[in-house]
Amino acid sequence: MTDAYICDAIRTPFGRYGGALASVRADDLAAIPIAALVARNAKVDWGALDDVIFGCANQAGETIATSPA
Repeated sequence: MTDAYICDAIRTPFGRYGGALASVRADDLAAIPIAALVARNAKVDWGALDDVIFGCANQAGETIATSPA
């Protein structure tokens, strides 16, 4: 990869440890902002996309940086 582009930014909801999002898998939660970004950036050629890199970790330590797809 030679070029990187930031087309938009969005975040997932945040909550408390053991709260309403506790039962939501990290990869399912990651799919929500990806779908929203695709929907609100219709002019982007998403077929040309090679990688999506984002991340953080939930409080249980499960990293989502490589699992959204």
